[in-house]
Amino acid sequence: MSLLNPTTASAVFRITARPAVIRQTLSRNLPLCQSSPISTFRPFVAAVPSKPALAAVKCSSPALLLQQTRLASTAAASQVPTQQLDWNTFFQLRKTRRRIQVLFSIAGAATCGTAGSWVLAAGLAEPLLGLIPLDPFITMGLMAFSSATLGWLLGPSLGSGVFNLWHRRIKPQMASKEKEFFARIKKHRVDPSTSSVGNPVPDFYGEKISSVSGYRQWLKDQRAYNRKRTRFV
Repeated sequence: MSLLNPTTASAVFRITARPAVIRQTLSRNLPLCQSSPISTFRPFVAAVPSKPALAAVKCSSPALLLQQTRLASTAAASQVPTQQLDWNTFFQLRKTRRRIQVLFSIAGAATCGTAGSWVLAAGLAEPLLGLIPLDPFITMGLMAFSSATLGWLLGPSLGSGVFNLWHRRIKPQMASKEKEFFARIKKHRVDPSTSSVGNPVPDFYGEKISSVSGYRQWLKDQRAYNRKRTRFV
């Protein structure tokens, strides 16, 4: 009995002639091959993740996700519109800054004056006292007063630094408003060369202006000064 019947011989011929029909022929003539490891290999291969999937898994690491979250929050915060600084708020902040400067001037004068007096009392300035042809007590008093004056002069700079640090978010708007304010003061203030005892210059630098109504009053004072100057009153 031949091992190859006509059907099997035809299948073998087609396998050797055209390899593309191997799967169709085996599935038709050899049903057992459907449960063989060869047929179950394709689902296992399909379950293997592709390169784009692996790249997506790598990109979704916790550190990268945290960085992306921070970048998104920063971008959202930068897109939030900042509140515009009006003139009344500007004058209030200007008054607050002036008060802080005065407080720092007082504290600086007291601190530097006390430190200077301690240095003089400890005798550390004896060589310097011998070089000044004045009474030692007068010299020591002048030196203590100079130390207090130095602290007073350092106060505004320190106060401005603290104020700018406190209001750092509106610092650019504050600087812009201040520049515009001084430009208006320079434009509308009077000529001080024509001042007299009966007609003094009304707040030449605009230091007393603390509100919008105060600025309007300042403009009225400038016009009144010019009227007096032209009428010789």
